Parts: sequence; C-alpha cells; structure tokens
Amino acid sequence: MKVNIFLFFFVCFSNVVFAQQDAWVFFTDKENVEASIQNPITILSQQAIARKNAHQIPIDARDVPVNESYISLLKSANGISVLAKSKWMNAVHVRGEVSDITALFDLEFVSKIQFADKNVASLSRPTIQHDKFAIEMGLEDFNYGSAENQVDMIHVDALHLENYTGEGVVIAVIDAGFPNVNTMTSFNRLRANNRLLGGYDFVNRTSAIYDYTGSSHGTKVLSTMAGYIENEFVGTAPDASYYLFRTEEASFENPVEESYWVEAAERADSLGVHIINSSLGYNTFDNANYNYQPSDMNGTTTFISRGANIASEKGILVVNSAGNSGNNSWGIVTAPADASGVLTVGAVNASGLYAAFSSRGNSFQNTQKPDVVAQGLGSVVIDETDVVVSNNGTSFSSPILAGGIACLWQALPKANAEQIKQYIRLSASQYTTPDYFLGYGIPNLQLALSLGLSIVESDVQAYRVYPNPVMQRLYIQLPTSHEERILRIYDARGKLIDEQVYSNTHSNLEVSHLASGLYILHVISNGESLNFKFIKS
Repeated sequence: MKVNIFLFFFVCFSNVVFAQQDAWVFFTDKENVEASIQNPITILSQQAIARKNAHQIPIDARDVPVNESYISLLKSANGISVLAKSKWMNAVHVRGEVSDITALFDLEFVSKIQFADKNVASLSRPTIQHDKFAIEMGLEDFNYGSAENQVDMIHVDALHLENYTGEGVVIAVIDAGFPNVNTMTSFNRLRANNRLLGGYDFVNRTSAIYDYTGSSHGTKVLSTMAGYIENEFVGTAPDASYYLFRTEEASFENPVEESYWVEAAERADSLGVHIINSSLGYNTFDNANYNYQPSDMNGTTTFISRGANIASEKGILVVNSAGNSGNNSWGIVTAPADASGVLTVGAVNASGLYAAFSSRGNSFQNTQKPDVVAQGLGSVVIDETDVVVSNNGTSFSSPILAGGIACLWQALPKANAEQIKQYIRLSASQYTTPDYFLGYGIPNLQLALSLGLSIVESDVQAYRVYPNPVMQRLYIQLPTSHEERILRIYDARGKLIDEQVYSNTHSNLEVSHLASGLYILHVISNGESLNFKFIKS
C-alpha cells in the first residue's frame, strides 16, 4: 500500500512539474535597425566593432537588440514568464501553459512560436517577401608538471617558447559554475595581470559569477587554459584574458539552458571576444517530450546550434566539446557540437588513442565531426580546492585546445577565425583520412603556425598568391620584369597535379576541381624558383 501511495504522489508530482511548457517566441521585426547599423557604437563595444572590422565581419540586423517593448508586453501577458532573450534569433524563451503561450500568437509582432515539446504543434505566420558531467567529476620556460602531456600533445609548448601565451586574445568560457576562481592561488597570475575581465550568471541573473557553488565544472575547465602553479601546472593560454558566463543549471536539464547559452554568446560578441569555449551539450531533458532525436543533430535544428552558427558568422571562433556519449546508446555528438560553424573537439587518452566515451560524428552532420581531438582521458585539471587532479571528459579536451588556439591566434593576428580553424585541421594527424572517431586527428599547433606564417608571408611580398584559402580561382602576381613563368601545383605528398605556362605578370589557375587541403604552388620565372603554400577550401 505504501508503494502505491508513493507511485500516486510521484505521478501527480510529475504532472505538476511538466504542466508548464517551454517555448521560443520569435518576433517579426526590430526597431531602429538602420540607424543602429549606421552608428554601431550604440549597440556594440568599440572592441567588438574593431574585431569585426579587422576580419571584414559585417554589422547587421542581428546585432540590433530585441525590441524591449515587445518583451514587456509578453511579460504582462497572462501566465507567461520570460526567461531569456536572443537578439541574433530575435526571439525570447518563455514558460507557461500551452494555452497561454498559444494566445501570444494573437500579437501581431509575433512571427512564430516553437514549443520545446515536440508533441505540441508550433505556430508560424506565412513568410512575407520583403547531468552531463558524470564522466568529468614574457618569454618563460614553463615547467608544466603533470600537465605536460596534454600540452605537448598539441605542441602548444612550442608556441609558448616563442612567447605566444595567449596575450591579447579574449576567451569567453560558457559553463556551469566557477566557484573560488576569485580566490584560488592557481589563478593569482590571471588576477594580478587583470586578465579576469568579469562575467555573468544568466541562470540567476546576476554579475556575482562566483556565488553559485552547485557546480565547479567551469572552474576546472578554466584551469586547463588559465591555471598556473609554478613548477607544477601551466594551462595552455596562461596570458589570455577571460570572461566567465554561467548558462547551465546543474540540477536540471531544460531547453532554457540553450537560450541562456545563446544570450551568453551574444554578450561575448558585444564585448569583442575572440574565442568561445563551451564544454556543454544538449540532447535529452528532464521532460522527455523536449528530447531531441539523433537526426536533429544536423547542425541547424536546435536553438543552440543555430546560435552557435551565428556566433561563427560574427567572427568568433567557437570551440565546443563533442560530448561524452560515445559508449552509451546515444553515441553521437550533441548540440551545439553538431553545428558546422563550431570547431568540435573529441577526446583521446595520453597515448593519443580514441577515448571510448568521446561522442562520434555521423552522416547527419554536413561537415566533419568531430573536427579534431585532444587529451580528454586522464586530463590534468585544478579543482575548486586548488588541488591538481585527473579528470575525464571532452569537457577538458575542448578548453585544452581552445587555449592553444588563443596562442596560435596571437601569433597570427591578421588571420580570421575560419583561417585559424583551417590551419588547425590541416595540421592534424589524420587530415587526409578523417573519421567519425578522431575527425582530422590531433592538431600540431607548431605546424599550424608554420602553415599560417607561410601564407601570410607570401601575401605581403612582390610575389602575391591570392585569395588564400581559395575556393575557385587562384591568382598569381609577379614583378613586372618577369615575362614568362611556369606554374606547377603539387599536393601535400609532393605529387604533381597541374602545370601551365604564362607570359604576363598576372596569371590565374582554376582550382575548383581540387579536393580540399594543402597544396604547393611552384613558380619558375626569370631563373628564380619559388614555392607558395595555399589552401583549397
């Protein structure tokens, strides 16, 4: 009888918990769009504007904030709670009874309502033409201590020796909690150099980012990049600058966390952040009606993946963990790691072998997933008590690499995010034979730097090879004194692919038929022989 009573109350309680629904409400328009774009300092920081201008990233309507008067009207609607907003999506995340949410469609500025519960029909107007953490529980000659293997594996130590330690690069860490980061001795170097720039807790709506103690996951993630204990531990980007954003509620799993994540990415963009590291992923929720199917992991279905793609379009290099579903029934990467704009990082062990828990790619993604891998089995991190420990998870392989990317970008400041990602893929251990387990393999950041430098150098000499990377036609410019030249293309293995002879100072080659990858252009002209590396994207 006691069991029956317990089951009765459990069922009743379950019905109460999920009586309210989550949904995204999309708006038809924004206000003052043209004026805001013409005067971007009214909607973005100067650093964000400078970063976009440097990489030719347009400022567009997605940068304009959501119309606050629309949000106010929704807040005053019967039974509606507004939990998050997204300027990129021009949408808000709401919670309420189905009938109350559906009633919002009567508002003329609401263009679409998408319920998280797949059993509830979404509404849209005609188009007008005009615990996921279970597994993870100056020139200096750094002594990496126990972190040496994970640093050496991706060759970021070689960049550190060249004094590329992430200085000048800003990283946003989107995660679940950052207790004690403001007091731990392992972050003294970060604080002393004023490189801890602040943060925000989007779940509790407070700038007191260190107050939440329900999860220390973000503290450990940050340590792999920014931690520093002399002669004992060095993160991969000890001199980068960091913003900390909490978007994950460790005690439940709900689609509103996707919305918080997109809000955080938008905040990062407005602050001029270069890199986002996110060790989060979403596929199933406490309310099973909200669950995604494997086929939804296609890079465009989930709210968070769409937001991640926009972040990429805005010039941010988004690095995300693949997920820890490799040895369970789900198996594949979770959102937003499925997004084409995301550099997705899987996990290997200390010897560089696939870690069985690392989520795999599959045919649902239209780009290679994972992109690359780093050490995630036996990763060395610093916990919230300032103790160096070993943890497992792609949650750590992702920031280990993200920190290394900050160092690479410091060394190649003229490169944009897409170029940096391509150098990383090209440098990886199995670039020519990618698979669903390791992607392109383990990156070699020293090689990635060499690739980037060779391309930058060839573009500033009298001999110009452009654009680089190239999709269709490669142009070659030589000094006017050169009357005739032989142009040969070799693949990365040294095989001759094409040869042509030209007799003017501006030549071009059709390369659209080439497979993506690294090639060598060999130019023989006026007795000189020159080699230029170029990337076919």
